[in-house]
Amino acid sequence: MNSAEQHVLFIGSVWPEPASSAGGSRTVQLMELIIAQGWKLTFASTAADSEHMIDFSKWPVSKVSILLNDSSFDEFISALQPSIVVFDKFMIEEQFGWRVAAHCPNALRILDTIDLHCLRMARQKALKENRLFEETDVLKEEMAKREIASILRSDISLIISDVEMQLLSTRFQIRNEILHYIPFLLNPISTEATNKWLTFEQREHFITIGNFVHEPNWNAVLYLKQEVWPLIRKALPQAELHVYGSYSSQKVEALHAVKEGFYIKGRAEDAQAVVAKARICLAPLRFGAGIKGKLVEAMQCGTPSITTAIGAEGMHGSFPWNGIVANETTAIAKAATQLYTDKDAWVKSQENGVGIINSFYAKERLGNLLIERIKEVQNKLEKHRVANFIGAMLMHHSMMSTKYLSKWIEEKNRKL
Repeated sequence: MNSAEQHVLFIGSVWPEPASSAGGSRTVQLMELIIAQGWKLTFASTAADSEHMIDFSKWPVSKVSILLNDSSFDEFISALQPSIVVFDKFMIEEQFGWRVAAHCPNALRILDTIDLHCLRMARQKALKENRLFEETDVLKEEMAKREIASILRSDISLIISDVEMQLLSTRFQIRNEILHYIPFLLNPISTEATNKWLTFEQREHFITIGNFVHEPNWNAVLYLKQEVWPLIRKALPQAELHVYGSYSSQKVEALHAVKEGFYIKGRAEDAQAVVAKARICLAPLRFGAGIKGKLVEAMQCGTPSITTAIGAEGMHGSFPWNGIVANETTAIAKAATQLYTDKDAWVKSQENGVGIINSFYAKERLGNLLIERIKEVQNKLEKHRVANFIGAMLMHHSMMSTKYLSKWIEEKNRKL
């Protein structure tokens, strides 16, 4: 197929909100890559419009609302006939993958996993049970069966973390031919940009930022309030922690405590502006998966960070971290205090962050590799699918079971 003739259908669980979550940023990065190829892009979702979604009127993208468990989607995709379909989560592939396969069989099906949900959930369960996480825990997660099945049914699955690539290969025995490693696609930080950053002396206080609906973020904020921040505050009585995040709630607002220097700020109108004023970003994540947007944003703003091994996982490869990685409560507090007061270590950490962004997340190199992979698989799609027999088997059974469940729901909705 001629590259200029490509038509990509992106099916999102929500409309992209790059300022609200790492997942939203990831979606926008993929959209930009698609548009840069000169390919036509249609974005569809079952979600209602949101206040913070991108302004589609400023994008060369067709925005289409679709219905779940409704045959109108069959008519829509039959008329559209995209050459590529991207699902932004495995649940979306479950809901629409079989319909795409039935009505647009020659379209390349790509699953963007964002992160491995089963890994995040297994780690959360281990934390709740007050025990160490073991890699084999993911094999016991019910969600893993759904998530891995979705990966196998797809022609290519985009994996955002090298750690998750390894997990899929070793624990789930998934062939590399259907996986493609691609972290965030970021523009390099120029010397001109770093020259505009506030200096060590011009910055003050700590910051943490993230979507409060995302369970790892909420857990980290609670952990900071109850255990970590009291130790930091004792060592640095004048320091403050500013907690920013979208989709706040009453339980979040209840943590606001001026006397303790713990400030709940809510949604940041300009996240980079507030991060760029802080001296340290705190992100003591105790479970999670994928790439953490807040830590990427901190590097882009020249703000060193204190995080855990889980927070830094899959984020920097062999490059030195832009701050300190610590896992125990006292070690996290000590690291935060040390970096907050040590200018030389702080400057070095800031430089490390620039190195990570400019090398590990090189937009042009990573983007070119993905486009090459897409074209390669498209050129041998039939052979590619024949080699993935388990995926074909799962698609066959999914089309049978999901198809009739969906039709039953559609008929029920029609009667109601």
